[in-house]
Amino acid sequence: MSTNRHPVTPAPGPSGAACAPPSTRAPFDWIDEQARLRADAGLVRTLRPRAAAAGGLLDLASNDYLGLTRHPEITDGAAAAAQRWGGGATGSRLVTGSTELHRELERELAEFCGFEAALVLSSGYAANLAAVTALAPHGSLIVSDAGNHASLIDGCRLARGATQVVPHTDPEAVRKTLEGHEGPAVMVSDSVFSVDGDAAPLAELANVCREFGAGFIVDDAHGLGVLGDGGRGAPQAAGLAGAADTVVTVTLSKSFGSQGGAVLGPAKVIDHLVNAARTFIFDTGLAPAAVGAALAALRLLRREPERAARARQVAAELHRLLTAEGLSAVRPDAAVVSVRAPSPESAVRWAADCRAAGLAVGCFRPPSVPDGISRLRLTARADLTGPQIADAVRVISRTAPR
Repeated sequence: MSTNRHPVTPAPGPSGAACAPPSTRAPFDWIDEQARLRADAGLVRTLRPRAAAAGGLLDLASNDYLGLTRHPEITDGAAAAAQRWGGGATGSRLVTGSTELHRELERELAEFCGFEAALVLSSGYAANLAAVTALAPHGSLIVSDAGNHASLIDGCRLARGATQVVPHTDPEAVRKTLEGHEGPAVMVSDSVFSVDGDAAPLAELANVCREFGAGFIVDDAHGLGVLGDGGRGAPQAAGLAGAADTVVTVTLSKSFGSQGGAVLGPAKVIDHLVNAARTFIFDTGLAPAAVGAALAALRLLRREPERAARARQVAAELHRLLTAEGLSAVRPDAAVVSVRAPSPESAVRWAADCRAAGLAVGCFRPPSVPDGISRLRLTARADLTGPQIADAVRVISRTAPR
């Protein structure tokens, strides 16, 4: 296989005309100014390793929607896969990185979500890059929702097609954009948007795409395991499962409590990705342990479909109690509950005060939020109890900026 390296251009020699006088500036001096600007805006981010055990914190910050990350069936699935297939995939999927376990997961995932075929990649981010770049060739038009996740945005940037960003969840804007285009086109959208947890009008968007013969790529990262019949996802709930013009990307790191991503769709689309998607061809395959964990989670969800409904119920209860306390919370369409904060600095303090009180919450600030409004981001989990929900709301309300 080709190494696919960039060509190297030799630097000119000492007598070459391209030589420049020595500079007194260090190569990365500009980073200091960037750091100062971030600090002034209250946007400095730091890494905080989480404990191996819960450590007394009630977790409303992770994306573990079904509460499966520590479930013994999932951890046993990961351990068994690692013991049989090894700690790593050992290479790209096209060389040594595919196992029978990968095939098993792809087959069962496609069947569960109602699609003809599936392709497992190393992350949901890689899955979005694969789908968008491989399905938007030169001369095509990509219509992208303004609220899309960074991975879809990066896919648009890397694709050879031209991108037009349209207002958030606006099918009419999509129609107007597609009207003047001749040639291949795709619409790309999250199913559930990660910041506020609002859902895209998938059925309406699909109908607009069909008017103009455009494909539809849906990122169902926050819908799989939560929406649809028994957690089969937002596209299934919208009647798009198995559609010849619809491609769905998912992550295995949220509801399935594992790692990795997948693309689902018509068999010919999946075959095309195997041959054309760079984040599939040139990336190491997903580690067997993650495949084993995801497969165990999928099988558990088949047996316990009520977990999906419970996650939605917990989100609705969080929203009801938070708004009853006078807080500005966005009504959830899935398992994400967003609570507005006055500023980036106050959002950081609010999250820190919650943590000090025993509650872990997410804190979203620019540039992670498309509207520039900072907020706490809470994620409902199917395994949360009524008393835990009430305790969480009390902490959030008590520590809210005044």
